[in-house]
Amino acid sequence: MPLPNRQTLLPFLRWLPNTSRRSLGNDLLVGLSGAILALPQSIAYALIAGLPAEYGLYAAIVPVIIACLWGSSWHLICGPTAAIAIVIFTSVSPFAAPGSDEFIARVLLLTFVAGLFQWLLGLLRFGALVNFVSHSVVLGFTLGAAVVIALGQLPNLLGINVPSQATALATLLNIGEHLPETDWRALGLALFTLGLSLLIRRLWPRLPALLLGLVGGSLVVLLLPERLTAGIALVSAFEGRLPPFSPLQFDLTSLLQLLPAAVACGMLGLVTSLSIARALAGKSQQFLDANQEVRAQGLSNLVGPWFSGFLSAGSFTRSALNLQAGARSPLAGVCSALLVALFALFGARLIALIPLPSMAAGILLICWGLVDIAGARSLFRVSRAEFLVMALTLLATLLLELQTAIYAGVLASLFFYLKRTSQPRVKFWQEGEEELLRVEGSIFFGACHYLQQLLQRSDGERVIIDAHHVNFIDYAGVEMLHQEARRLQAQNRSLVLRRARPQVIEEIHKLEGAERCPVLFED
Repeated sequence: MPLPNRQTLLPFLRWLPNTSRRSLGNDLLVGLSGAILALPQSIAYALIAGLPAEYGLYAAIVPVIIACLWGSSWHLICGPTAAIAIVIFTSVSPFAAPGSDEFIARVLLLTFVAGLFQWLLGLLRFGALVNFVSHSVVLGFTLGAAVVIALGQLPNLLGINVPSQATALATLLNIGEHLPETDWRALGLALFTLGLSLLIRRLWPRLPALLLGLVGGSLVVLLLPERLTAGIALVSAFEGRLPPFSPLQFDLTSLLQLLPAAVACGMLGLVTSLSIARALAGKSQQFLDANQEVRAQGLSNLVGPWFSGFLSAGSFTRSALNLQAGARSPLAGVCSALLVALFALFGARLIALIPLPSMAAGILLICWGLVDIAGARSLFRVSRAEFLVMALTLLATLLLELQTAIYAGVLASLFFYLKRTSQPRVKFWQEGEEELLRVEGSIFFGACHYLQQLLQRSDGERVIIDAHHVNFIDYAGVEMLHQEARRLQAQNRSLVLRRARPQVIEEIHKLEGAERCPVLFED
């Protein structure tokens, strides 16, 4: 086995030497745009995850730099995401109070375990496993996560204090009980922030609407008399500094508790990241190494928690901005992370001026961006089975814990896939005493019973299977064909495979040898 070369261990050496002063200047400008977009989003996602605001900035620094340098995509930008943030919150909050030191320690441990799972998948070249999480599962989960996140922010938007709940339904019922306690000043401030952001997005779509909306809400609190703004909660203040070193606390009980959520988050992060990377690679005509990208995602989440960064994945908005703004290399993402680091160091005081109702309004705006109505309609038109998988995942997201909803969606998707493959398309026709069946699909254990029933209903002297479209046959399929061939021999009839591929013939002969094989073959 050849030893890996320097470019395999340090893949950024493939493009870094080609960087010029001009391309570096361009990537720096693109990175500035990305940092402006990342600042409000990262803070919002940290609050969704139940973490202090600064942890959103920390997650947009070290993990982003590692994913950009070790990844395969030129334009993919990682960082905290809304869907993963809400899974983290619902997974860890039953074991520790959100925002507490124990909660933070468990979130960082979950991130490390998810990163280890991702990195091992890439190391073993099992990146294709993420394909088992279908687009319909991701779409249903994203729609459900948008609802869950929005419900979770309603207390901040209404200015009420409601304890966190495990499911969306429980949260909704709990908010309903406390609705009479609504602080109308907090609600008015949230609506102002939301309206300002929507107005900016409508009139000046190139401007950072979310950031300007938060600035507008903060100015309202600063400029209005204190008697009108007293009691409106602000984002917790923190000391401006670079991501601090955070030793992880490896505890067996915590590891076992967090393992299911870590695997779910790891899979969800990989599906999101690879989907975005493939879409961008198609537009930029770039070759994408999926396994290298999986390893990079894993490495970023392995190293990130040691520097206070919680789980990161591909961000569609930041990645699309990266491509549209003309990024020349992954250095644009690195520049974006370094600019976020400068803000974390020198701009901490500004974050403490943001009112929580304004931040809740900004998060609602992010939630609306997660709702893909056009995608759901397209799915309904193309495949009712996939639409049902999406609907089941959405329902599970609202009624169950989120990591359980992901597994439920994957199982539903696999169920419909196996149902389709267990009944391959078979075409029948009669030619004299011969009955022909053209099988279009694999002959494997799941399809054996269906195909055996069709063979037993046939009454021709020669039952011919046109196997030209059969690419794979397993032991159960071979045994079934031998069994049916012997049954037909006892009736002075025969089973013939026509135009079978060499690998299929070889597998059928393995059971008893070519001399004793009861199945006949024709070209």
